[in-house]
Amino acid sequence: MKHVIALDVGGTNLKAALMGTDGALLFEARRPTARENGPDAVVRTVLDFAEELAADGQRRLGEAPSAIGLAVPGSVDQAKGVARYAVNIGWRDVPFRALLGERLLGAGGTADLPVALGHDLRTGGLAELRMGAARGIDRFLFVALGTGIAAAIGIEGRIEPGASGSSGEIGHIIVRPSGIACGCGQLGCLERYASASAVGQAWAAASGVDGATAAECARAVKAGDLRARRVWQSAVDALADGLLTALTLLDPATIVVGGGLAEAGETLFVPLRKAVAQRIALQSLPEIIPADLGDAAGCLGAGLMAWDLLADLPKGATPRPRMPLTHHA
Repeated sequence: MKHVIALDVGGTNLKAALMGTDGALLFEARRPTARENGPDAVVRTVLDFAEELAADGQRRLGEAPSAIGLAVPGSVDQAKGVARYAVNIGWRDVPFRALLGERLLGAGGTADLPVALGHDLRTGGLAELRMGAARGIDRFLFVALGTGIAAAIGIEGRIEPGASGSSGEIGHIIVRPSGIACGCGQLGCLERYASASAVGQAWAAASGVDGATAAECARAVKAGDLRARRVWQSAVDALADGLLTALTLLDPATIVVGGGLAEAGETLFVPLRKAVAQRIALQSLPEIIPADLGDAAGCLGAGLMAWDLLADLPKGATPRPRMPLTHHA
């Protein structure tokens, strides 16, 4: 059965699947990113996992993958197939297209196996555009609140990469000048105040519980804990400040919010909608809605990129798949 490999490199886990021509996920798997062992270890883990997935496809589906889609954090040179850098992993200029092509030769692939490389948030935005909450929306911003914060800009049925492949890095909008140091080298970046990891750190400090998480903070907010409410509102206010800059520049009709922090549901969305509305001046107030696809968005988007790459090849192209309204997770 014809299929592609979809692989999403997250800060904590690698999420992968074999995707069929109709967008169905025929096989799914996960494993730790091994980020604690350094960037070279993460690259080896990605290559090893891709090779295993190719072998799984051969065994389960009777043929080698037709292409691979890889979603990675940080800046991406899509034309060259190179992951330029990722602050949360530490790699620089990793030639994934060449590395994957070489590695998958031994798993029944070919030297010119098509490899689509994309930014993880933009691939997630692509999935939400075709299969999720952004279906039918001409102008939207997909924002993921996870280990860091980044966004995908949706414009008339496509995701805008930017001139250098770095669009949507709203996590590095400075919302608190001279504030907390960020791994990017700036002070006061949005993701140091409103990401899931930042909320977890703030709640650990406020509660005195080492290793406390954003999810635990959200539960404490619902239970009426005043310390948790202060931590939570501080994060919401920072996020609203960052989103206001994005609204001023991009004027989206809708903001689709995903990532770990969005799992708090209305505990996040009610105060966030209020905070954004309070800041609106000349901007238009967008609808703010939860994402549909959860943490599967990046993996689904990676598979869509792979099929799109095949559809764009001049010879032997595989037809662009018909995307279902739901995914098989």
